[in-house]
Amino acid sequence: MMRIDIEGRRVLLACVVCFITFFVNNSVITPDIMESRNIVTAREMVYDGHWIVPTMNGELRFEKPPLPTWLTAVAEIISPDNLALQRGMSGLAALLLVFYFWHFARKILRMDPLVPTLLLCTCYNVILMGRTASWDIYCHAFMMGGIYHLASALNAPPRAWRHFLLAGLFTGLSILSKGPVSLYALFLPFLISYGYFSRPSLRGKVPALCIALLIAVAVGTWWYAYCYVVQGDSLSAVVQKESGSWINHNVRPWWYYWKFFLETGVWSLFLLTAIFLPLADARRRKSRNWLFSLVWLLASLVLLSLLPEKKSRYLFPLLIPSAYLMGCLLIWWKETFRAEEIILPVDKYCFRANAFLIAFVVALLPAAAWIFLYHPGYISFYSWLLFGILMLVFVFYLVRTAVWLNPMGLLWGVTLLFLTAECFFMPVLGKIINNPEMKSIAETRKMEELKEVPFYHLDTEALRIELVYAAHRCIRPVSADSLHGKLPCVLLTHKPIGEVLSPDRLEGIDTLSVGRYDDNHRPKTSRFYNGSFIYHVTLLKAKDAVANNTEGYPEQNK
Repeated sequence: MMRIDIEGRRVLLACVVCFITFFVNNSVITPDIMESRNIVTAREMVYDGHWIVPTMNGELRFEKPPLPTWLTAVAEIISPDNLALQRGMSGLAALLLVFYFWHFARKILRMDPLVPTLLLCTCYNVILMGRTASWDIYCHAFMMGGIYHLASALNAPPRAWRHFLLAGLFTGLSILSKGPVSLYALFLPFLISYGYFSRPSLRGKVPALCIALLIAVAVGTWWYAYCYVVQGDSLSAVVQKESGSWINHNVRPWWYYWKFFLETGVWSLFLLTAIFLPLADARRRKSRNWLFSLVWLLASLVLLSLLPEKKSRYLFPLLIPSAYLMGCLLIWWKETFRAEEIILPVDKYCFRANAFLIAFVVALLPAAAWIFLYHPGYISFYSWLLFGILMLVFVFYLVRTAVWLNPMGLLWGVTLLFLTAECFFMPVLGKIINNPEMKSIAETRKMEELKEVPFYHLDTEALRIELVYAAHRCIRPVSADSLHGKLPCVLLTHKPIGEVLSPDRLEGIDTLSVGRYDDNHRPKTSRFYNGSFIYHVTLLKAKDAVANNTEGYPEQNK
């Protein structure tokens, strides 16, 4: 009975960590371009009925499969324009990932699942993806479910059809979330490692495996097949474009991912330690879990390095085997230090180096808060003082874990530090990152005069999708020569309309300036501040149709 109670507490602790990690204060940061694309497409599903053949800003959207967008659209139906709920759908996907990550550790690797789970939930990229309404977390979460059920089926008796069927279903859902991305980056490296170390027998399991494969193909590709039937040319063009992007877009050398360990954030040095330290001890080199996790990690890294296109967020799948790998080392240290056996000096040095480094970084946070928070006026002196005292408490605790060789204390200290930041410091971070001087085009949504008027931008100027997200409406391209046929309309231009269009093109048109809007998410002091987010919004009407009441507009240009 006591054993059940203890296990229940551990599960409860993991649930609390996940809830804070993925849901608390998740709407503080302004949506980026990837989220804007997803949410705009979801809105057009809900309000325009484009569920099966998605559109984005009125144009066909085949670049990404629709499953994550469907879930975002469900959030839009439940609570319109609720960013916290939209991101909460990604948080649910992150919970699914953690659920299967936990069970894989417990039932397949037969290791303490709480340790690698806490390591995973404190990795920077996992936190980011679980709080972002985009596609990546979905495909890898579903694939983790497919991996768990496949491994369970291969370990089970021949008639374990349930696991095979679920493996096929989750693999198909992963494909329906982001195509074959997770198949290549997560599933294939897993097969390489699992096949080598476990050498599972397929005797009596081939029929079930074939059915699982058919389910995966059917679930993952039915949407592509349907779109090919109804919009074959458009889909083929998108497939060619996306295939070309993998070869010609964001091309980096093969060694670009050499700093992959930084994706873990606070655990960067610890991951390197987990990779190389066991090489100094033959006992650990024989650990099946360590070898399995290491090969899984390296296989994923090699396969991703072979692709010409490289982005840091593509390294997300590496964090799953990395967490298992770091968990192996932490559990080893926990058992070795507790048993007070003959402890190798290298173990003491490496553990203390990791703990002292983290403590040193935490010790610098009060100084950073003074420079970036108190001095600009984001927080009061007493708030800074309280923050400094709290950080010093964490530093003292982390140093103590280093001195007393307490690996679990280090893990819980870092976890508590992250939970504290997510609960209390995220709103302050939002003040720093977000643009305090933003005057968003979202204000036009409140103007009754513009509600039934179509929005356009000149086809000679590229439009940021973030403007479509903020305006909550399609903003279609238009040529300067065809403006007369679109009246009345609203036109977005980077410069005042008189500087963009000649008097000949404005002949017979009255222009009413709605305002100048700056939708930069980052402040002017940031290197990410970009003039492409600044637009002059102008209402265009035929001269004989101009309303007498122009109240609400700062100026009238004729």
